[in-house]
Amino acid sequence: MTDARVTIVTGGSGGIGREIAERLAADGQAVVITYGRDAGTAQQVVDDITGRGGRAAMVQADVADEQSVGEVFAVAEREFGGVDVVINCAGIMVLAPLAQADLAELDRMLRTNVRGTLVVSQLAAQRLRPGGALVNFSSSVVKLALPSYAGYAASKGAVEAITMVLAKELRGRDITVNTVAPGPTATPLFLDGKDPVTIDAMAKANPLERLGRPTDIAEVVSFLAGPGRWINGQNLYANGGAV
Repeated sequence: MTDARVTIVTGGSGGIGREIAERLAADGQAVVITYGRDAGTAQQVVDDITGRGGRAAMVQADVADEQSVGEVFAVAEREFGGVDVVINCAGIMVLAPLAQADLAELDRMLRTNVRGTLVVSQLAAQRLRPGGALVNFSSSVVKLALPSYAGYAASKGAVEAITMVLAKELRGRDITVNTVAPGPTATPLFLDGKDPVTIDAMAKANPLERLGRPTDIAEVVSFLAGPGRWINGQNLYANGGAV
């Protein structure tokens, strides 16, 4: 491995994805982030990275569309010479008790979280260079089994299955494939719609008595994207001991 590694971070314009992109850039990696609609926020991430002397680019992409994701890889290869690491952080969360769940909304979430993981993982398997790493994102709610999370947990359980199978399929390629499963983390995605009492209760339920921070998750990803070469085919619970 060299300092010239190149990373794609899907969903890299906000929340955990942004923290990961900035951390990997600080580690010396060139970073290509994807965003959905907010080009302005994505540009801020690129400007922050380049302003600190790093290398970064941005591409609008739908992770569930293979042509769109293919263009992301093409930009990374054209701008920086190849792809060594893929961090598939893009995802959406729709919460409702299963009996009342909107099936159209479930379809939308499954398209992004499951089909998106399949598409990104397929292209990573085809185009990552030897010594590379793919990190997908699950969630600790798969084990926590919280009410209203059935659809979301199902989508993330699928991500874990995809990861474990792909790690074995890439035998002999010197490419690691792992999943990170954050617990409750203080991001807009998690905090949206929750009252302070609920947030405080979830924080206190953790043995460390706080919510996770995006920096906590970025630290784990930095290890998997760099020196953590003997960790492969695993699901890492980054949750402070919540499960």
